[in-house]
Amino acid sequence: MSAAGSVAVRGGSAPSLPPKPFTISSIPPALVLRADPVASSGPPRRTKLWEFNTNLHCSIIGTCLSTAELRQILRKVGLAPADSSDHDLHGTAVGLAGRHDKAAKLLHKALDERHRIAIHQFAKARTEDEVRSLWQESVRRGDIPGAYWATLTHPAATRTVVRDAFGEVHMLSHLVGAANRADIRRLCQLEEENAELRARLDRQQAAFREAVVTRDAAIQELRRALAQQVASGSSTPDEHSDTLHRLVADLERRLAAETRHSSVLAQRLTGTRTAAAEERSARLSAEGEAAALRRELDAIEASLHARCCDDPAVPVASARLDGVTLLYVGGRTHHIAQLRAVAERTGASLVHHDGGIEHHLNLLAGLASQADLVLFPVDCISHHAAQLAKQLCRQTGKRFIPLRSASATSLLAALQRPEVTGPAEAAN
Repeated sequence: MSAAGSVAVRGGSAPSLPPKPFTISSIPPALVLRADPVASSGPPRRTKLWEFNTNLHCSIIGTCLSTAELRQILRKVGLAPADSSDHDLHGTAVGLAGRHDKAAKLLHKALDERHRIAIHQFAKARTEDEVRSLWQESVRRGDIPGAYWATLTHPAATRTVVRDAFGEVHMLSHLVGAANRADIRRLCQLEEENAELRARLDRQQAAFREAVVTRDAAIQELRRALAQQVASGSSTPDEHSDTLHRLVADLERRLAAETRHSSVLAQRLTGTRTAAAEERSARLSAEGEAAALRRELDAIEASLHARCCDDPAVPVASARLDGVTLLYVGGRTHHIAQLRAVAERTGASLVHHDGGIEHHLNLLAGLASQADLVLFPVDCISHHAAQLAKQLCRQTGKRFIPLRSASATSLLAALQRPEVTGPAEAAN
């Protein structure tokens, strides 16, 4: 797809976008409700859990407490039913963290007890730079949960330090996703090697059994032949005994060689099974962490979206798209009202087609001909609907923009692209 295409604005020329793109960081929520250490009076103290902005509670609970610990804490306050899922427990704890009550105090106490060592290490820091240095060192070591809690609650941690630490944890979801894909590929390779070694071991064991049966049959045959010769008196017992011993020794050497080879294959198979089990366990753990981080990101994104959509004092975008009609294909139906509100804040109007779930795909051609720009989230649209939208845009000379996700932030980022308000050009 070409990146040079754009949309013509009906009713006049479109204003040019400023060179600086819109970013979520331009919406600065107050992450800590108490004042910075420099402005506070009295002896310094660590920040309490309920003194953080709700945007931080999701990442703190999900990163710094395990599901088992969370269930144990919520059971003490009667908020952990036996049939509750991990996601239910997480949502309940995030909601309780902002209250200055018994539940929030239990959560704060559990966090302090679990990460007591990290808190003690960070207590040696006296300045903002020292806290930041300890946090960065912990990130390099991969010791995230304890360092994250110790950094956020440290008396010397300013809003800048808190925001930087939150950003590091935010980006961990992307790293976990990439590592998860690598783990899956490695697990598939190990399973293929395991199957190959298993088949080879089965063949070796079959050959070993056949060799043993052949050896036993040969020994019995030689014994019968020896007995017949001794009975007939054609040879001396010593000659037959020497021949028998040589044959038995040769068969025993062959048997020993096959036994050693089978033992080596068995050890390799055991090692491969162990490695495969470890890889499978690591993959499941990574998937759990990725799901937890994704839930945190969704909660944070929803909070930021609510802030930018509900607060008129917060500008959604610096560019205006007055008179532009946007066609949004796919996505989640319950998010369309929010996306329409975001588009209207820029002056544009948004028309929705669900990609063939309830709306017939034959309606897509008419909607595409009326729109100036077609957008669709790649993570929430069928392959057929996406291909049809692209084909219609090429036929009508309209521009289309695939969005990273069905979130409001992806739509905001797309509407700030410099090429959106230029002359119309079909995408390749």
